Amino acid sequence: MGRKATELGALEVSRLVKPGLHFVGGVAGLALQVTPPGVRSDGSRSWVLRIKVGIKRREMGLGGFPDVGLADARRRAKEERENADKGLDPVGERQATKARLKADQALQFTFEEDAKAYIKANEAGWKNAKHAAQWKSTLETYAYPIIGKLQVREITTGNVLSVLSPIWQSKTETASRLRGRIEVILDYSKTMKHRVGENPALWQGGLDTCLPRKRSISPVEHHMALPVGEVGKFVAELRNLHGMSAKSLQFAILTAARSGEVRGATWEEIDLEKGVWVVPKERMKAGREHRVPLSTVALKLLHEVKAMPKIAGNDFVFQSARGGQLSDMAMTATCRRLGGKCVPHGFRSSFRDWVGDRTTYQTELAEFALAHGISDKVEASYARGTMFDKRRAMMEDWAAFVSKSDTKGTVVPINSKAAA
Repeated sequence: MGRKATELGALEVSRLVKPGLHFVGGVAGLALQVTPPGVRSDGSRSWVLRIKVGIKRREMGLGGFPDVGLADARRRAKEERENADKGLDPVGERQATKARLKADQALQFTFEEDAKAYIKANEAGWKNAKHAAQWKSTLETYAYPIIGKLQVREITTGNVLSVLSPIWQSKTETASRLRGRIEVILDYSKTMKHRVGENPALWQGGLDTCLPRKRSISPVEHHMALPVGEVGKFVAELRNLHGMSAKSLQFAILTAARSGEVRGATWEEIDLEKGVWVVPKERMKAGREHRVPLSTVALKLLHEVKAMPKIAGNDFVFQSARGGQLSDMAMTATCRRLGGKCVPHGFRSSFRDWVGDRTTYQTELAEFALAHGISDKVEASYARGTMFDKRRAMMEDWAAFVSKSDTKGTVVPINSKAAA
C-alpha cells in the first residue's frame, strides 16, 4: 500500500508551496510535487502517484496543478490503483506505447526522402555527373509531384502507375527509365526496412500486365549507317576535309569507337610507340577499361593531328576551336556536310557488318572491338584474355578496307600471325 496521509482540502493544497513532495491523502500514494525555482524550473507544481505493481515500484505523473485540480487528481489516482490491482502496469504501458510510436515513426520515410538518400549513397560510384543529374531531373519532374510525399511503406502499384501512365506513350524511353529508377529506390527502401512486401514498380509479373511493352509503342530506332560498300567512298571524301571534327570522325571510324570516347580522348591515354589507346573505365559505357589497338592508318592520323595548331591548357587529342572538348554535334555536322546519310554511331554498325559479311574473323573479336558486353557463357569464358593481337590484325584490315574508295572486296583472311 502507498503511504497514508491526512486528507487535505482544495484550499490547503493550493497553499502548498514549499519545495518537496506533499502527500494529500484521499488515495494512497497521491502527492503534490513542488519544484523549487531554478534554471530548469519556474517553481511549478504537479501531481505524482506512487504505486506498486507486482514487485515493481512505480511513480507516475498525473498532470500539473492547478490545471488538474485535487478532485481530478484523486479520480485519476484511484483509476490507476484499480488498474494496478488488476496487474496492469500503467507506466510500463506508457513506455510500450512510446516505443511503438517511436518504431512507427522510424518507418515513416517518404519516397522523396529515400530517393535522395539512395542517390547520395550511390552517386559517387556513377560514371559521371550527367548520370546523377538525369536521375534527379526525372524524379523531380515526374515522380516527386505525385508520390514524393507518400510514405514508401504505403506506395502501391496504383501510385506508380499514376506517375508512369501519363507519359508512357508520349515519352516512352523516359518513362521506362523512370520506372527502373523507382524500382531501385523502393528496393533500397525495403533493404533499409522502411517498407515490406513486393516492389510495386517491378516490371516482370507486375507492371507488364498494366502497361504496353515499350517496343510495341516505341520501336527501336537504329542509328543510320552506311552500307559497307559505301564506307570507303565516304572516308575518301572525309579526308578532303581538314578540320578537327573531320579528323575526329575519321579516327572514330578507324577505331570503331563511340563518338563520346573519341571526343574525350587525351594524349595521356594514347601510346603512339606501342600503338595502343587505353580508354579509362570512367569514360566507358560498360564501366570497364577498354584497350584499343591502333592501326597504322590510325597512328598516321594521330601524328597529323599532333602537328596541328593547338590551344594550350588541355590534353584533348581533338580540340575544339576554343581549346576544349569537341561538342557532341561536331561529328554529326560533318556527316551532314557529306550527304547526311549516316550518323557517327552508325559506323560501328558498318564495322560489325564488315566483320560478319566480308571477313572470317570471329564474332568475339568484333564484340571486343565495339566494347560490347559478352553475355554468352562460352564467349565470356573465351574473353578472359582480350585477344589483343588478333584484334590488332582485324583493325589493320578494317583500316585498309575503309582506305580504299572501291570497297567491293571479297572475304578478308585472318592474319596468319593472329590465327587461332
